Amino acid sequence: MGALVARDKVHLVAMTGSYFRGDAEAVLSPEDEARFDTVTYTYYEQLNGYKYLKTLDIGYFFYSGSYADDILKVLDPTEKTILHIPNVNSRESTKDKHREVEHIIDALGDWQGTDAATGFQLVKTPEGRVLRIADLVDDEPAKRDKVSAALKDPAQKNNRDHVDIIIALGMAKEGFDWIWCEHALTVGYRASLTEIVQIIGRATRDAEGKTRARFTNLIAEPDAAAEAVTEAVNDTLKAIAASLLMEQVLAPRFNFTPKTVKSGPVEGFDYGEGGYDPAKENVGFNEASGQFQIEIKGLVEPKSKEAKRICQEDLNEVITAFVQDKTTIERGLFDEELVPEELTQVRMGKIVGARFPELDAEDQEAVRQHAVAALNLTQKAKEIALSNRDDTETTGNTALIDGVRKFAMDVRELDIDLIDRINPFGEAYSILAKTMSEESLRQVQAVISAKKVQLSPDEARDLAKRAVKFKQERGRLPSITSPDPWEKKMAEGVAYLARMKQEAANG
Repeated sequence: MGALVARDKVHLVAMTGSYFRGDAEAVLSPEDEARFDTVTYTYYEQLNGYKYLKTLDIGYFFYSGSYADDILKVLDPTEKTILHIPNVNSRESTKDKHREVEHIIDALGDWQGTDAATGFQLVKTPEGRVLRIADLVDDEPAKRDKVSAALKDPAQKNNRDHVDIIIALGMAKEGFDWIWCEHALTVGYRASLTEIVQIIGRATRDAEGKTRARFTNLIAEPDAAAEAVTEAVNDTLKAIAASLLMEQVLAPRFNFTPKTVKSGPVEGFDYGEGGYDPAKENVGFNEASGQFQIEIKGLVEPKSKEAKRICQEDLNEVITAFVQDKTTIERGLFDEELVPEELTQVRMGKIVGARFPELDAEDQEAVRQHAVAALNLTQKAKEIALSNRDDTETTGNTALIDGVRKFAMDVRELDIDLIDRINPFGEAYSILAKTMSEESLRQVQAVISAKKVQLSPDEARDLAKRAVKFKQERGRLPSITSPDPWEKKMAEGVAYLARMKQEAANG
């Protein structure tokens, strides 16, 4: 790939499905990647480009008791469905995955045996229809391999009647292609936004006659007030929408500052029970913004504007490159004589240097230190969260609410209500999102973009005037996702003014 770029005789298009990179090998070097013009293809453009599928519905359903008893309230046998049952370590699991699958099949109708050619379970519904169910939970290799091979059969790709329901646990997520899937039903809270977006992707393939798709999350009722749960669901919906729009929302927000004799408390941050202590390094948390302010002795501060921006916005990219570095992983896992500083200083230093060669040595060191601090804190927080997972007495079932704090671009700052309605659901309730269509996602994009724009009101007004002229000439408003920087700038001006108007209306 590098040789093709260097030869400069071909037109190259490099594509990635999302910012969630799971591969360990870089396809392009940072220098080659910098030569590409970035074009973001968002979800609303994807829906707009589809022939049939135009809307996505998202619902969060809460239940009490066993999920298997309430499953048919959200599982519609007439819809092509991928059902992901809960991880055996989750609160929603009964700890017997095979019995759960049997219970679901039994709830759907009368078992008629197994199809000899595919290994699919045949179940007759009370209406007399025979469902073809693929069980990917079965641990027996011969059975599961047969079912998996039948699902991947290229001859059946366009056969809508090949299979009706797929039941899976860890499979059928990333990269699994079943164009007829209308409903992705997931049982159990998913702390990973990456996983949620991957699962949603299973249902959002374009297929003849499929105009709507939906994602449903069935969760054990949290031990929290309904208002708090509703707020958490709305924040989760905002994070999902932002992810579908290719906005990075996964990294915790850390604001690192060096500890000096002049250090003092920052307004808006809570420093715990004893308050701010001038004699030690302090950690503050801002409840409203979800941001941490952390003092570190000897921390090098970034000097240039670009280095400051990287420390505030792009640390996640640096950390991702570090944990995906093959040498780092091999040394960290298998070298018992490894000095930790060799990884955090030498390897991280090389990664920062390769990624940001335009920064001087001092700024590269500042970025390296901030990235190492963020990585260590994230790992420590994860360790504490995992150790407390089984301690229900102290934590209760508030994973949904606690998990929202992970979203980086603070979704709570986005003044959007994505909840359509709240319905009673058995002894619990359900929260249904507004339909995510091309138009609604475009509105979310405008709100997110307006939050990120740093302009003066005069600059915004001037850009908005030019945007009006642009519309008169082109018949459309400038796009905030346009690869043309001037068109994007005009769109930012319009978005900024819209945000100012909204804030003034809200008082």
